[in-house]
Amino acid sequence: MPLSLLETEASGLHAMLGGPTLIHLQGRREPALFVSVLMHGNETGGWDAIRTVLQGFVGENGLELPRSLSLFIGNTAAAEKKVRHLPEQPDFNRVWPGSETYGTEAHTLMRQVMDRMADREIFAAVDVHNNTGLNPHYACVNVLEHQSLHLAALFGRTVVYFVRPRGVASMAMAALGPSVTLECGKVGQRHGVDHATDYLRACLHLAEIPTHPVPRHDIELYHTVAVVRVPPEHGFAFGDGDAPIRFPRDLDAMNFRDLPVGTLIADCAPGMAQPLDVRDEQDRRVAERYFSIEEGRLVTQVPLMPSMLTCDPTVIRQDCLCYLMERYNDHLADAG
Repeated sequence: MPLSLLETEASGLHAMLGGPTLIHLQGRREPALFVSVLMHGNETGGWDAIRTVLQGFVGENGLELPRSLSLFIGNTAAAEKKVRHLPEQPDFNRVWPGSETYGTEAHTLMRQVMDRMADREIFAAVDVHNNTGLNPHYACVNVLEHQSLHLAALFGRTVVYFVRPRGVASMAMAALGPSVTLECGKVGQRHGVDHATDYLRACLHLAEIPTHPVPRHDIELYHTVAVVRVPPEHGFAFGDGDAPIRFPRDLDAMNFRDLPVGTLIADCAPGMAQPLDVRDEQDRRVAERYFSIEEGRLVTQVPLMPSMLTCDPTVIRQDCLCYLMERYNDHLADAG
């Protein structure tokens, strides 16, 4: 890897690399830490973090790493345009093995990355993301397994367990070893880059990941139980905008907050039926379980805790409005 790559912003990687790239770097310990960045082209915190880490290990003889590193740089074409993915592309974090979709070049690529890493073996896998709403920094796991939970707790107390959406990098890599997704706050926040930098540096220095259970009091574990989308036929706006669905201007302030029954989610046009598409882990429609319309106001039907609420219309259309969670610490004793 040319060291000049470490001086390159995310938007300049496509010109240098030409597309998604898997780089293997030798270190003192094996097996390698697998790190993936830029699964979404506009989430640049992971690239900024890993290049900062690597710059700190440049010595007289090049890179001198405490552990080998396999670095996968994802959607460089989208990064060049500063978007999540290009219109003709699928979401790069929905096409890994285990996805419910198939048949694109991106699906084939992610299978090739998995096969390469299965041949090499991994110490752990870390997929680094940003998000668009007001969220705390948190780590996600896809299996309730001791080492993955320890890896998540190394990032912070807040940990989210989810099994949907399918086809995400961390879920696929969990078949090869301990695996987490990091959510590092909004793009452009220095604290997010610094947090990811410190975490990745710590992972490279780890000699081993504990195999004993994580003490219940060390983490706040949440379970994602549903995904919330706005159907494509429904228009929406924020604040006083003119649309059939009008969300509060500061909707994302509700993230990781306990919302009581009756919390206002949106004002709806007269006569509108249930305006949201809510799917549980089995992909069943469950909107009426969580939301109801009362006199044109969409309100919570049961106590809720949302995550990843966003006020970015593009992200809402390309991905979702938010996820719904439940507290899950009681299940830690059963993790294994």
